[in-house]
Amino acid sequence: MKSFIRQALERQAHRLQELDAQLSDPQVTQDIARFRRLSKEHSELSEVVQLYRAHQQREADLTEAEQLRADPDMRELAEDEVQAASADLAALNEQVQLALLPKDPDDERPAFLEIRAGTGGDESALFAGDLLRMYVRYAESQGLRSEIISESPSELGGYKEVVLRISGDHAYGRLRFESGGHRVQRVPATESQGRVHTSACTVAVMPEPDEAQAVDINPADLRIDTYRASGAGGQHVNKTDSAVRITHLPTGIVAECQDDRSQHRNRAKAMQVLAARLQERERVARESAEAATRKGLIGSGDRSDRIRTYNFPQGRLTDHRINLTLYKLNTIMEGDLHEVVQQLQLARGTELLAALEQQFT
Repeated sequence: MKSFIRQALERQAHRLQELDAQLSDPQVTQDIARFRRLSKEHSELSEVVQLYRAHQQREADLTEAEQLRADPDMRELAEDEVQAASADLAALNEQVQLALLPKDPDDERPAFLEIRAGTGGDESALFAGDLLRMYVRYAESQGLRSEIISESPSELGGYKEVVLRISGDHAYGRLRFESGGHRVQRVPATESQGRVHTSACTVAVMPEPDEAQAVDINPADLRIDTYRASGAGGQHVNKTDSAVRITHLPTGIVAECQDDRSQHRNRAKAMQVLAARLQERERVARESAEAATRKGLIGSGDRSDRIRTYNFPQGRLTDHRINLTLYKLNTIMEGDLHEVVQQLQLARGTELLAALEQQFT
């Protein structure tokens, strides 16, 4: 185990002792908000410290087994224990490092995933539809729930723009690195000469704001329009102005929802999307300022970043941020994104670990 990791773990163990004392203080138990905050921190630190204690125990077991190898009568038993302890330590080391990484509270929240057709005209809109299908199927494979909040279909199929809400375990944490420019290289259905074209879509993934921490929106800054929903809905679509479009006048940011028959529920969902976009706007501005001193490997998730290429003639997906290339594009487009997501999370973990190491040097 690296020395800086051990230092961080010792600091965590010391903090856990402090929390034990604070949580037994009657003044703390009377302050419900503070008690809950400290209890949550205690729960998180307990997991880390428990892993650290297990690591320390196996280190002691390994040292003892290595000493026993000098005894001819105990050598065979000691060799088995050395191998077992070494394997356990390797596994515990990975778990400890993962548990030490700073946790983003937004990772547990539902996510709004927005796909917009970019350069490439009709082919870009068709690709937006393919991306939507990929994300919906990925969500299903992970036990997540998805629903379309708003959509603007293209005449030839696909979407000019579509917004999806994905909820469930670690929804935003799984999808947060999908933000950016997605480029596709393939022969479009409208291409008669069989030539490969390059088109692009942009994806933005935003955590659904916590109501207690959502940005404050002045009702006077909003323009709310209602209109008739498009798409499926039967006769209801032609009779009721149930769809809602909300414009935030100071920024020009627009959010809309048309997936529900109730105008009231559509308005509530559109407000959620608007709050998420305003919060994301603040986050991007903050991270852009920080990027002046440090640029992360994963990038800011800005839509101008070209993060990934989908090359259909070669069956290849390339994520340019981490130099990941996979030759299983067809299965990925069917929702098999697990390996891509895992590699991006590992790369982010490496970044965070490096930042942690700098704190101890």
